[in-house]
Amino acid sequence: MTFKTMIRPLAGLMLMGSALLSASPASAADYAIDTKGQHASITFRIKHLGFSWLTGRFDKFSGTISYDEKDPSKSAVKVEIDPASVSSNHAERDKHLRSDDFLDTAKFPTATFVSKSVKASGDGKATITGDLTLHGVTKEVAIDANFVGGGKDPWGGERVGFTGATKLTLADFAIKRDLGPAAKDVELVIDVEAVKQ
Repeated sequence: MTFKTMIRPLAGLMLMGSALLSASPASAADYAIDTKGQHASITFRIKHLGFSWLTGRFDKFSGTISYDEKDPSKSAVKVEIDPASVSSNHAERDKHLRSDDFLDTAKFPTATFVSKSVKASGDGKATITGDLTLHGVTKEVAIDANFVGGGKDPWGGERVGFTGATKLTLADFAIKRDLGPAAKDVELVIDVEAVKQ
């Protein structure tokens, strides 16, 4: 048997293996958070004087989700927020929130969350741990997340939806404005619908 006759079947096997590998789809799919269609929100609430809850939202943000339905631990999330888009339905208060007493949006125009791990706990629940950068400080936070649903939409695309919640201590992000003992923590709720890319 010559070298040529030996190498031909080997080359054929290599080509077949390469074709099979390239044909195997990745199990994680990439999605973009649907902020254009207003199918996503980031809201917050903080106690006011210990008497009631002050609520608000961030109007401008974007993000991506890499979602592995079969193995959620291989999923990933990245979100970018414009802190200057804060809205609490009160213009003067929003101006104060943007000031250096709080978010200092002139100095810190962007906040980001980048996941580091996703730990599924069954029934569509998971803990997403990642780095939140806010007010120039990066801290690890955990988001309690729930899968809401997913599938084909009426326009020929595919979507998934999640909700998540976490609590932040303002002082951890160098926001030390004295709001009294009842207002040291802020609760965040993230509701997102994302479109498959």
